[in-house]
Amino acid sequence: MQTLQTFLSSPFLSQPVWLWLVFIGIVISLLTFDLGVLHKDEKEIGVTESLWLSAGYIGAGLLFGAWVWWMLGAQSGIEYYTGFLIEKSLSMDNVFVIAMIFGFFAIPRAYQHRVLFWGILGVIVLRAIMIGLGAALVTQFSWVLYVFGAFLVATGIKMLWFADHQPDLSNNPMLKLLRKVMRVTPTLHGNAFFVRQPHPQTGQAVLWATPLFLALCLVEFADLIFAVDSVPAIFAITTDPFIVYTSNIFAILGLRALYFALAAMIHRFAYLKYALALVLVFIGSKIFLVNFIGKTPPLLSLSVTVGLIAGGVVFSMWKTRGQPATLPQQG
Repeated sequence: MQTLQTFLSSPFLSQPVWLWLVFIGIVISLLTFDLGVLHKDEKEIGVTESLWLSAGYIGAGLLFGAWVWWMLGAQSGIEYYTGFLIEKSLSMDNVFVIAMIFGFFAIPRAYQHRVLFWGILGVIVLRAIMIGLGAALVTQFSWVLYVFGAFLVATGIKMLWFADHQPDLSNNPMLKLLRKVMRVTPTLHGNAFFVRQPHPQTGQAVLWATPLFLALCLVEFADLIFAVDSVPAIFAITTDPFIVYTSNIFAILGLRALYFALAAMIHRFAYLKYALALVLVFIGSKIFLVNFIGKTPPLLSLSVTVGLIAGGVVFSMWKTRGQPATLPQQG
């Protein structure tokens, strides 16, 4: 018993092991309930169900933040909420890209949940690796934070400059590589990622990937690209790996649910990118200003972040009122 208590109390990445186990238990429970109870059968998720499910995930994330505040103090709680808000806001761009991917491959809504669920599992692993590496770098080399800050400022300026740029999936290098190294069926085969079909030359049954698997790969690749922005952004707020990882994961968990509600109205958030760009510039600049004006209070950072994002949402909704939705082009 004493050995178990010692293990649970021992520090792991800045926090006791038992805190990590509580977090992992909550995440596993949420995903099990989602897949095993709510969506054990393939079905199309409507907007109403999407909003309720998303509200549940957001509520879980906010409650976890309150628990972090109670257990680790007000500063950790504010840092968690700031990271949660930034990641949730940056994921809006991810929703747009996912909608483009599904439109490009003509993935029916009934199969989209399967892609997004496995995508979330991949995100949990990828973010753990990236945040672990980031924490190790920051611990060993404090100057890495300045690299993160410069990257965030440069990314924010790039977002402001190319906010209207639309990616061309037909020329995506990842997609070209997958089609070059894998046999891909021309059409979907239900919700299957792989099927066995005769080889066109030998006639022998071989394994083929389906367009659904290509969509999954591109969704994972898109998240990897977005993580390059979001992970440094939260490290610029706090270097505590527990706060960085938990705020990231809780924000992403609800992304799949929120997608089905926002995919049809993503055009209404056209100007949110400009607000997110300013948030990245603000967060990146804080790292360089700390030597001149001191560390920015966490509550001020949260207030500025909330103000910019709320302003971007309100302005977007006002400017795009009455505009019809535009569907992504299929390829």
